[in-house]
Amino acid sequence: METFTLNNGVKMPVIGIGTFLMDPDHAEQAVYDALKSGYRMIDTANGYMNEKAVGCGMKKSGVDRKDIFLSTKLWPSVYEDPNAVDDTLRRLGTDYVDLLFIHQPSGNWEAGYRQLEKALKDGKARAIGISNFHDEKLAKLLEVSEVKPHVMQYENHPYYTADDVRKALAPFNVRFMAWYPLGHGDKSLQREPVFTELGRKYGKSPAQVILRWHVQFGNVVIPGSTNPDHIRANADIFDFTLTDEEMDEIAKIKKNIRYYNGSAAQEESYAQMRPDFDSQK
Repeated sequence: METFTLNNGVKMPVIGIGTFLMDPDHAEQAVYDALKSGYRMIDTANGYMNEKAVGCGMKKSGVDRKDIFLSTKLWPSVYEDPNAVDDTLRRLGTDYVDLLFIHQPSGNWEAGYRQLEKALKDGKARAIGISNFHDEKLAKLLEVSEVKPHVMQYENHPYYTADDVRKALAPFNVRFMAWYPLGHGDKSLQREPVFTELGRKYGKSPAQVILRWHVQFGNVVIPGSTNPDHIRANADIFDFTLTDEEMDEIAKIKKNIRYYNGSAAQEESYAQMRPDFDSQK
């Protein structure tokens, strides 16, 4: 598996299995199938309510923990909870994660980020990151943080490349991790003629061409699927390389269209959502 080197020297696989919107049973099986298919990165979150299942899938796979790059995210309701990191590790059945995020720029996110910095110092996280930060809150975080984030998880696909956020993070060499990498099920993205033509040229599906574009664009990518065939196909992108001219052609379809457009009020409301994370399987 190819890797990117983060700005703290940690190596991170370029592709992993995402578990957003997976119930525990499906998450456990998807993690197992992905690891058996050669994946070595898994992404989950407190808020996905499947961390225990992800941990079970990892153990069931038989793959050594040290060979798995595991990322998860603290939910805003636990940003001020001193036990949040340890509780997260307990649910996952591990004593460290490879990458720990704060999930949303809401509530007392400064306290949440301090928890990440402490987890990094204590060896409970090998790298830390932020998810969904933008505009003033992103600027404030970069100003007050002692350790700059190593990864930003953000919506990214050929229609939308988050240029303003990239510009703000560029001085710190922060790696992007793309969610909704295939357009959140929007078939119009995969039906773009450029992907049909390139798929025909390389013997790949449009989805595989898009995932290859992500890697060459510099994104870590975490497509989610519970279908074992799709899981295998999503990682089958390392036997071809898009040319510079082809990358330029793909750039022409950018529309600055997002699939998630939450308001400031909605963003802040996440801090009031208090799921019982231990109620999961």
